[in-house]
Amino acid sequence: VQLQASGGGLVQAGGSLRLSCAASGRTFSSYAMGWFRQAPGKEREFVAAISWSGGSTYYADSVKGRFTISRDNAKNTVYLQMNSLKPEDTAVYYCAADLYGSRGRTKTYEYDYWGQGTQVTVSS
Repeated sequence: VQLQASGGGLVQAGGSLRLSCAASGRTFSSYAMGWFRQAPGKEREFVAAISWSGGSTYYADSVKGRFTISRDNAKNTVYLQMNSLKPEDTAVYYCAADLYGSRGRTKTYEYDYWGQGTQVTVSS
């Protein structure tokens, strides 16, 4: 599985961004997907996950109500819509594929493939 994340950038606090992650190499609709982020000097942390069908979604408390994860299995792409961005959302965002979980999980070691990351910077 190859994952290519895109859509990061610089935005002011309160603004929005949409991240995309294009997948290839295996039937996309057969596995769950997740987004994680890593700020400088911090560990990589869970942001959101979505089941293979898109029917179940999960969020970290810090982004609940502001971020929305979705997927388009016809386009082999998962999205992360980020609204009401805060400076503390600044990080490199990674998409990841969970080939063996029936739903999106929250631990980095539960994911099998990772994209290269896309930088999100929120200015105050």
